[in-house]
Amino acid sequence: MILNAALKFAPELLLLAQGTGLGLKAAIFDVDGVLTDGRIYIGEQGESFKAFSTLDGHGLKLLAQAGITPIIITGRDSPAVRRRVADLGLQYAAYGAKDKYAVAQPILDQLGLQWAEVAAMGDDWPDLPLMTRVGFACAPAQAHAEVKAVAHYVTQAAGGHGAARECCDLMLQACGRYQLLLNSQLDTLDGGMS
Repeated sequence: MILNAALKFAPELLLLAQGTGLGLKAAIFDVDGVLTDGRIYIGEQGESFKAFSTLDGHGLKLLAQAGITPIIITGRDSPAVRRRVADLGLQYAAYGAKDKYAVAQPILDQLGLQWAEVAAMGDDWPDLPLMTRVGFACAPAQAHAEVKAVAHYVTQAAGGHGAARECCDLMLQACGRYQLLLNSQLDTLDGGMS
């Protein structure tokens, strides 16, 4: 059985989502307001709680499978975020980053990448230094107006509610891997089709 992708993006958007040059090789994601809804719940003992979308998590895993390295750069540090990054098996993450550009550059150097080969998704002013340098910039629906103004694409979904997945799906379609990954999900562990 083969599924035809139901999700469609406009051809001109797909061209933008390829980035410049030979295509995107990495994608940087903020956490609060992108992978979460931006709200922070603080318990009486001072512990913070965050809610993450499983859609977003699967999207990040699919990016990695497609050869686009997911990178997490967040201005806050919390056990919840570290746990989520570990659960997703993401190799590159920076926590408590006051200057996201200064933190991102060494990661890109380590990966041997130029800014034109990178996408970024953010929702507020601290993300602007990344979003204005990358080959492709995304913002969730509820992002600040200044961030939306520099984004190549603003998602229909809000942060923490599938916005990162929408951005991932767009990049996967742009690089031509979406359909292959979709149909690979039909394979069962015993090699047969479900």
